[in-house]
Amino acid sequence: MTAQFVEASASGGADQQYRQALAQGVFQIQHCAACDRAVFYPRMICPHCGATQLRWARASGRGTVYSTTVVRRKADAGGDYNVALIDLEEGVRMMSRVEGIAPDAVRIGMAVQALVRQQDGQGLVVFVATEAA
Repeated sequence: MTAQFVEASASGGADQQYRQALAQGVFQIQHCAACDRAVFYPRMICPHCGATQLRWARASGRGTVYSTTVVRRKADAGGDYNVALIDLEEGVRMMSRVEGIAPDAVRIGMAVQALVRQQDGQGLVVFVATEAA
């Protein structure tokens, strides 16, 4: 966890703050000052201890594929893609996809790195493999 924290506020809600940061190309997660644990998906109250002292911290983006599946689609509908659960080194799990390799080449235990992509005018966290598939 980095030392750069920014207080979460009720202004706009945690989800809106998360999306605004993604729109600027920044991937961040929350950290609870009371119990010293990471929190994801954005919340106003810590799900671990109930405290409200949640701060934003820039995520390292390093993670490991916990689970993966391939969603099959016709080529004219965009083709196959993967859906993966990623365990971030900060201790939280998130759902995303791994890009840059064939969907069925994504493997459990694979090391990945987050990237923020812009899609349909919104920031989106995706991952790329940091090791050979």
